[in-house]
Amino acid sequence: MWTPRWVYLEDVVDIELIRSIELFAGLDEERLSKLAEASELRSLKRGDVLFAEDDVPHELYVTTAGRIAMVNRSIDGRESVVALMEDGDLFGEMPLFDNRNRSTDARALEPSEAIAIPYEPLKAIYDDDPAQLWRVVELLAVRIRVIDGVLADSVFLDVTGRTAKRLLEIAGDEDEFSLPVTQEELAGMVGASRERVNKAIASFIRLGWLDQRDRRYTILNREQMEIRST
Repeated sequence: MWTPRWVYLEDVVDIELIRSIELFAGLDEERLSKLAEASELRSLKRGDVLFAEDDVPHELYVTTAGRIAMVNRSIDGRESVVALMEDGDLFGEMPLFDNRNRSTDARALEPSEAIAIPYEPLKAIYDDDPAQLWRVVELLAVRIRVIDGVLADSVFLDVTGRTAKRLLEIAGDEDEFSLPVTQEELAGMVGASRERVNKAIASFIRLGWLDQRDRRYTILNREQMEIRST
């Protein structure tokens, strides 16, 4: 059985952190204060597991620094990164509503921090003010749209196209960036073997679209990368 390796940073979370979370934007000061008092800020090193698949859940999380991957494993041990949680992203909320165990692992890809918010005070809020559940509906609608996009990518984009898209997502607006994941983890994000992803990257370098120095990358032709990713 795995053992969590995160550490508590402080006993009480700043109310401003809770206020900044979109899901709680409609809450009054008293409710925000109660959530802040019940929440904890946790620190993770690279590779730390916040929770594991099939764990019994008690809280949801919001990433405040770093990157945390939602990971599924196949029966033969292969991994697929189904989502990447970055600053401000909320995750681990589904069991609050369906009472089921965790469906993925949550593992830090780099030094990260996350707010842990217990389910019980949230249930009390939703029981007392069901109108707040509309924000949950909005959140789930966004999740469905993201899943639709991932499914569309798997149907309409080949491995090379998906690799280009993931690299652009990691780079954001910057042309120079460091790969925050291992080659295996990048392959899990793309949904392909490491060999095929490396072959795709090698093709970008050969075409003069991308330059690589160890784990540092430079996008040399963003236009062509974007075309290849659509």
